[in-house]
Amino acid sequence: MKNIFNPTHTAEILQRIDKLSPNSQPEWGKMDVAQMLAHCSAFQDIAMGNAFPTRSWLGVIVGGFAKPMIYNEKTLPHNMSTIPTILIADAREFATEKEKLKQKITTFQQNGPEKCTAHPHPFFGKLTPEQWGKGIYKHLDHHLKQFEV
Repeated sequence: MKNIFNPTHTAEILQRIDKLSPNSQPEWGKMDVAQMLAHCSAFQDIAMGNAFPTRSWLGVIVGGFAKPMIYNEKTLPHNMSTIPTILIADAREFATEKEKLKQKITTFQQNGPEKCTAHPHPFFGKLTPEQWGKGIYKHLDHHLKQFEV
């Protein structure tokens, strides 16, 4: 399974982000491309320990059982619900969001597993740095596929 802590996998993700344009259209979902980039950036903030959304009651009940979906080989389902604090509905500026996300991905990868948050994921609960690395890659891959890159 690919992992964002692997420099080769990070480079692949960054190259795919560079293929996006302000006119990129989603295959599914409600976010436009700038909102998707902001959403992915907000998810990075959680993994980096810069944001601490509270754990949802549903996550407390079923998150542990569902946790493997974030780091296993299966693709994430389309239109999956998200953490409310990272649901982006307002207008965003494409170039700004693109650069912010690329910088956060690069910083996260360079900081390595040692600097990954120990704070629980708001739905899945406690994740190891390895699980975060796979989950970040899988989340980014999911949204890049959403925009056909």
